[in-house]
Amino acid sequence: MTDCEVAIVGAGPYGLAAAAHLGRAGVAAHVLGDPMSFWRGMPAGMLLRSSHTATSIAESVGPLSLESYERSGGPVGSPVPLERFIDYGDWVAAQVAQVDRRRVVHLDRDADGFALLLGDGARLRARRVVIACGIADFVHRPGGCEGLPADLVTHTSEHTDLASFTGRRVLVVGGGQSALESAALMSEHGAHVEVAVRAAHVNWLHGGRYQRLLGRAAPLMYAPTDVGPMGLSRLVAVPELFSNLPRSVQEPLAHRAIRPAGAAWLEDRLQGVGLTFDTQLRGVTPIRGDRLQIELSGGDIRVVDHLMLGTGYRVDVTRYAFLDPALLHAIALHDGYPVLRAGMETSIPGLHIVGAPAARSFGPTMRFVSGSWYTGHHLALGVAGHRRTRSHYEPAA
Repeated sequence: MTDCEVAIVGAGPYGLAAAAHLGRAGVAAHVLGDPMSFWRGMPAGMLLRSSHTATSIAESVGPLSLESYERSGGPVGSPVPLERFIDYGDWVAAQVAQVDRRRVVHLDRDADGFALLLGDGARLRARRVVIACGIADFVHRPGGCEGLPADLVTHTSEHTDLASFTGRRVLVVGGGQSALESAALMSEHGAHVEVAVRAAHVNWLHGGRYQRLLGRAAPLMYAPTDVGPMGLSRLVAVPELFSNLPRSVQEPLAHRAIRPAGAAWLEDRLQGVGLTFDTQLRGVTPIRGDRLQIELSGGDIRVVDHLMLGTGYRVDVTRYAFLDPALLHAIALHDGYPVLRAGMETSIPGLHIVGAPAARSFGPTMRFVSGSWYTGHHLALGVAGHRRTRSHYEPAA
């Protein structure tokens, strides 16, 4: 006998969206995890890159949308401050489920479905499991940084207070939002910051400006999901359409939609930050115990107090440590991504994986909060056997 119909592992935007839509379909879900824990580990003072609408969890309009939260908690503003987004996530969690904050340390199959071992030693059995664990386990560190002291080399995901870098000389590697915003925040706290960018320039996101110029015609070119440039935004907002394109077409379009980029509102905040382009790390050597000598491509040398890696994440579900090896071996994978079918279901019946790991099967929108709209709706349809569900997923609105 099972303890629950569906266990959801993870209580971030995707886990909460899954619980909300399953509940509307009449399927009770047991949500496990610390709500919004990944977001709580981000730097204080951060602003979200996504547009106001695209920051909504589970649905673009409706009782769980950011707009509904604002009616009870006051205006959030745009761009959305990190602390308000976390509070909004907690508000959503309170609406959709009684979240069990225990951590899942092991997941395996049993005769009736799946067995979950929790951090306190308790066991839970479920007919189905939805893995919504996000990207925290997928941190990417470039070669040459292995084994270096943690007080000298860190990833942007490892900081909540960038004021600690006041007066220090820091080199940030990366050309995306996390690298650029971390650099801006450190500079504003009095650090001496340089950003080393592999590309020839920074890709700035000016979609909001173009939408204002287009006026009433903007919705024809830009979807509310806010992923991808003009025109392509509309395509990637419809996963059924995108996933049916030839793989040779999907891959370059997905890259174009999610290439490293920074929000346009960051440009002015980087005036005091050095930007070096067309360069990569060639070597990192500790010197005098508390500093680093860094060699960049072309032979340029930097001596800094700290190296911060804004090098993003690379999906590889084999890095989810709680998955039993035999279970993991049975999941069909491609380059670390699970191969998913309808309902976000893996090759193991009853096991679903949502969020960024679903991007290869359902497109780049799955890497962003707005992908939770489609995911929750699509998952509920699959699990509930296509029962009629109340949904506010609006890919074409």
